[in-house]
Amino acid sequence: MRVLHIITGLGVGGAEQQLRLLLRHMRRMPVEPEVVTLTNPGPLAEAIRADGTPVTHLGMAGNRDLGALPALVSLIRRGRYDLVHTHLYRACVYGRTAARLAGVRAVVATEHSLGGTRIEGRPLTPAVRALYLATERLGRATVAVSPTVAERLARWGVPGRRVTVVPNGIDAAAFRHTPERRAAARARLALPPGAFTVGGVGRLVPGKRFDVLVEAVARMPGARLLLAGEGPERTALEALARRLGVADRVLLPGACLSPPYGPAAPYGPAAASGSPAASGTAAASGTGRPCLPSVLSAMDVLVSPSAEETFGLAVVEGLAAGLPVLYADCPALDDLPPGAAPGARRVGPAPGADAVAAALHSLRAEGAPRRPVPPAVHHYDIARSAERLMAVYERAAARPIPRTREVSPA
Repeated sequence: MRVLHIITGLGVGGAEQQLRLLLRHMRRMPVEPEVVTLTNPGPLAEAIRADGTPVTHLGMAGNRDLGALPALVSLIRRGRYDLVHTHLYRACVYGRTAARLAGVRAVVATEHSLGGTRIEGRPLTPAVRALYLATERLGRATVAVSPTVAERLARWGVPGRRVTVVPNGIDAAAFRHTPERRAAARARLALPPGAFTVGGVGRLVPGKRFDVLVEAVARMPGARLLLAGEGPERTALEALARRLGVADRVLLPGACLSPPYGPAAPYGPAAASGSPAASGTAAASGTGRPCLPSVLSAMDVLVSPSAEETFGLAVVEGLAAGLPVLYADCPALDDLPPGAAPGARRVGPAPGADAVAAALHSLRAEGAPRRPVPPAVHHYDIARSAERLMAVYERAAARPIPRTREVSPA
């Protein structure tokens, strides 16, 4: 089956990294994937190409660049694809339209970022909703990354029969904590051996509320803050840290790749072996960027202060690394039975710096020990997510897709 994935951009973000991980797992099945990014090829384009999947940059100038539509239609026709799978708002609007114009009726879209009030940072205006619903009808299925997102789609007016929940997934073994990985990562980040280190992971945008973490750490003498991510709020966060007198205690190493890192880098259990290649160096990422599991290993606690998430992948990754986790909103945990994540504690719904600092003081007093990987992490295994997505493809294409295990991720 020839499958074309269309995504808005390939910067380092949750949806983009999830696509890469799914592509690698789907190589175990007879699927020939290709990727088109409408804008910003970014580091993930390079990584996906290194994995063996072709990536085309369409060069779209903006949301109203209507010239991109015929170019996309032509590309789809030339590729003779059996199925088109779109990701993120702009790619869903243009991609579903182009696929139908090109004669491809098997169209699937994944809704990664539909919040209660915003979608990918844009307000949920009537015009945004109307355009989304009009193009949604051009596809055969919409995938929600959590039951919470499925409920939001239903409230928007998407018929329930068209929605399938396929949760985000992770390779839990790649996040496994080892003392060797922690020591190497903290040395690379110049963290003092005994410094209590608070962590945050995600794009540096207002909705993530990382300013709350800067203010909370300012209330904790000697504590460090390690923010793994990149985005437009970086300058504002650095300015806030300077204003509060904690600039020397706030580290921003930039965007960090989730596993897999590169074609020659450790994958799965080997990534947690403590070998030099898994130590958290930029070389281990295969791209010159720090790898996320090593950065998580340097932390003592992960905090997700965002008041509105569609899944909460960073929380699940933190739990996979054995970290105690504080969070404001996490559908991934809310959708599971109580007790599935004993190492996670809600401090929401929109905690201020005082509430976060109080919770951190408590964890610091306990020593913030590493914890066993909870059932929640195993529930979100990427192999299971890939199998569920293949079932969606089968229904959309109205034919079975053989499963094989002869080809494994590079």
